[in-house]
Amino acid sequence: MRRAGLGDGAPTGNYVASGYSVHEEENENLSEGLRAKVSALKHLSIDIGTEVKYQNKMLSDMDSDFESTGGLLGATMGRLKLLSRGSQTRLFCYLLLFALFVFFVLYWVIRLR
Repeated sequence: MRRAGLGDGAPTGNYVASGYSVHEEENENLSEGLRAKVSALKHLSIDIGTEVKYQNKMLSDMDSDFESTGGLLGATMGRLKLLSRGSQTRLFCYLLLFALFVFFVLYWVIRLR
């Protein structure tokens, strides 16, 4: 079976003035649509890449913040362990003096009303 080329075996109503067939014109339209979709996908992938770089930077910043916070908490826990090993009498005395001070201030505020 022989295929129809430009002007072979097809009705003359299907051709435009430039000599292209309707199928070739449709091919051009579809390829233009495909180019537009590829361009949109290219821009989308570039935007995704930019967002991924931003998210990675934010994660690395958070990681360094957590590292510094972990160091601070470790130092605080070390101080608490040192306090717990020390003399409890001095700590109890400070707590008692603080409680007396708070009660005295509350009594004074209530008395002035």
